[in-house]
Amino acid sequence: MAKINVKAFGLALGLTWGFAMFLLGVADIFTSWGDGWGALMSTIYIGYSPTLIGSLIGGIWGFCDAGIGGVVVAWLYNKLS
Repeated sequence: MAKINVKAFGLALGLTWGFAMFLLGVADIFTSWGDGWGALMSTIYIGYSPTLIGSLIGGIWGFCDAGIGGVVVAWLYNKLS
């Protein structure tokens, strides 16, 4: 069974989630789309808000959060496979 590259998986998840958090913040600036989700994420990610700086902060938090989670999931998968 093939092993997962732990660093690559963590980086891929981090980039994907970080970019999604940034896009959600930007979309919330110009529209009311995602207000509820943005409010929920602002309780999890300190500094996240529907502003450009808040979107960048949310993107950084999302990158770190999902990156660490991806590393843990890939490491665990490799250990259990």
